[in-house]
Amino acid sequence: MPATTETASFKFNHTMLRIKDPKASLHFYTEILGMTLIRESNMGDFTLYFLAYEGENLSPEEKNANVFARQGVLELTHNHGTESDPNFQGYSSGNTEPGKGFGHIAIGVANIEEACARFEKLGVSFKKRLTDGNMRHIAFILDPDRYWIEIVPHTLKV
Repeated sequence: MPATTETASFKFNHTMLRIKDPKASLHFYTEILGMTLIRESNMGDFTLYFLAYEGENLSPEEKNANVFARQGVLELTHNHGTESDPNFQGYSSGNTEPGKGFGHIAIGVANIEEACARFEKLGVSFKKRLTDGNMRHIAFILDPDRYWIEIVPHTLKV
């Protein structure tokens, strides 16, 4: 069913992932994947981190104000104390029982071979390398909480 007048202004805004250690996750998403932290909101017992890729020429104030007007935002939610709790088992990535829930997020890249070589050099964990299996045009890496991130070329046709 195509968009109607009532839904014409709707945009996909963000996806939220729960994280154990914000320091490790923020390093991964900003330094490894190149996203920008556009807002951090301490909510008392938890902190929200909103990240996105830059593409708009916005001041820091405009970026912060426009978090919910953007598309393709990643929200990382840290429940305080998980990073130092030795009994904390981590969050489910959704892939412990494949086909039964959340699967992954995806990042498009201009050159997938170069991106994967960089991830390898930086010590990123892979779930699936380009050379694994039949689908040799995509890869999956793992973030610090073991969420799957599909790496796809901009030119992928399915």
